[in-house]
Amino acid sequence: MRTIIVTSLAIFGAALLSVPAVAQQKTVKACQEEWRANKDANQAKGITEKAYVTQCRAGGSTTTTTAPAAPPSEKKAATSQKKSTTAAAPAAGEQKTAKACRDEWRANKADNQAKGITEKAYVTQCRSGGTVAAPAPAPPAPAPAPAQPKTTTAPAPAPAPSAAPASTGARPAATTPTGANQYTTEGQAKMRCLTGTVVWTNLNSKIYHFSGHKDYGNTKSGAYMCESDATSQGMRAAKNEKRP
Repeated sequence: MRTIIVTSLAIFGAALLSVPAVAQQKTVKACQEEWRANKDANQAKGITEKAYVTQCRAGGSTTTTTAPAAPPSEKKAATSQKKSTTAAAPAAGEQKTAKACRDEWRANKADNQAKGITEKAYVTQCRSGGTVAAPAPAPPAPAPAPAQPKTTTAPAPAPAPSAAPASTGARPAATTPTGANQYTTEGQAKMRCLTGTVVWTNLNSKIYHFSGHKDYGNTKSGAYMCESDATSQGMRAAKNEKRP
């Protein structure tokens, strides 16, 4: 019986020794070395070293497919290219400092001054991320009007004296009469009246005056007429005057 127990223990021990090392839990260092061996691929997939070690020690499989390590020369070239690309591309949305903008303006000081762009305006626009535009040129001054030649205005000729009316013994009417049988001069009226009496009619008041009185030929609006024509047109003789 004792021999059987010893034999069974020996067989069980041999079985334990034959279990593959894979069933043992990996150490932190081993998991870290695995992650670092494929660092670029893991970083490209967003797998951090800490997450990888935790998953590795738990015995689970990570989502990363282990790629063969690139030769040192290729790895170095890829790293150099990545660094140069990162250095060449500025960070998006990065605001320039006031000093950097001033240095840009001063590097092209003469050109900026020629365009009328001040250092202060350039720095303000540069820091806001915009493009500095030159101010609009002032509109040209209008050309002066050509001088007008001086002209000498000749004095207007004096009006020729009007011909004196024919002497008829009475003044002409102040206005030209337009009614029937109305005349501007006494002589014209006598030619019509012949032996009849010539009177001066006030065309406004419809009253006529006889020769020898103050209003004869002197009212503002009037005409010489035959007395018979004046009465036929509804005019009457002045009350305080007598027929000559």
